[in-house]
Amino acid sequence: MGNQPNLRFDNIVAENSKSTMLVLTLLPGIPEINPGYDLAKIILAALSRAELELNDGDIIVIAQKIVSKAEGRLVNLETVRASPRAREYAEQCEKDPRLVELILQESNEVLRIKPGTIVVEHRLGFVCANAGIDHSNVGCAGSHSGDWVLLLPEDPDATAARIRESCETASGVCLGVMIIDSHGRAWRLGTTGVAIGFSGLPGVVDLRGKPDMFGYKLTITQVGAADELAAAASLVMGQADERTPVVHVRGFPYPLREAGIQEVLRPKEEDLFR
Repeated sequence: MGNQPNLRFDNIVAENSKSTMLVLTLLPGIPEINPGYDLAKIILAALSRAELELNDGDIIVIAQKIVSKAEGRLVNLETVRASPRAREYAEQCEKDPRLVELILQESNEVLRIKPGTIVVEHRLGFVCANAGIDHSNVGCAGSHSGDWVLLLPEDPDATAARIRESCETASGVCLGVMIIDSHGRAWRLGTTGVAIGFSGLPGVVDLRGKPDMFGYKLTITQVGAADELAAAASLVMGQADERTPVVHVRGFPYPLREAGIQEVLRPKEEDLFR
């Protein structure tokens, strides 16, 4: 993972913990992203267009797709050769064997296979369908041939840290940055936004030992704060052709601190769905 910048989180704890309003603002004018684009520069320009000045404690939420595009994670299926294992799984899930080959390359373990879906443990550690490989709204600038797909970023935590450092250097304030994707869930229908990488904000807020409204100490409650914010940002971004992949957040109700995606991953021995 990338180096996390040293920041003065203690200066914003008191203010953030008193927040009573969470404000999510779509940033306008984000262009079509191509490999090599500087996302921090693009985000800062969008903030300026929106006449938003960054404050201590603000968070920038970024859709995975533009991060992957900027990092050149596009693959033309015409360049992929499917292995015998990929061909076997492709028959079971009724997918292109070349796509299945990429799914296998991006995964630590295959957990379930059914028509239309392969559930895997991604190489980044979380469980998801089809290794998070995206086929929608994907193309390659300058190329009109082939069948393109988009892989997840190589290291979302490190990317979030780099964008955060650039934005903090430009603004002089203390921020959080999060990269999100849309995932399904084993026990409910529909996709929802989840964090796949972040820097400068908590993944989980542990409330165990704190009193409830009747004075009883909580014994179990741990809040998935990063995923809750990811779901809110995803709701604002939309899922189709909205072209609004970056959200500015103000009023996050928990103190900012150093953390990364490993904080939210359930240990295998505690995973009841394995």
